Amino acid sequence: MHERFKQLSLMAGGSHYPSINPDLQQRFGELIVQECIEQLLEWKNEPFPFDEKTAVWILKEHFGVK
Repeated sequence: MHERFKQLSLMAGGSHYPSINPDLQQRFGELIVQECIEQLLEWKNEPFPFDEKTAVWILKEHFGVK
């Protein structure tokens, strides 16, 4: 599993010995990254400035993060 996915799993309350198959955790992380990419690409041609604040807003809105 990618090291950053391991770190995020621990931050989310996981353990060093996750109960979820590491391959599934890896795939889950990859799907989240892909979803982020798709969301940002969907907005890239909108007629307003697309900067890092806009990208953060888009992803927070999409995933319901406050």
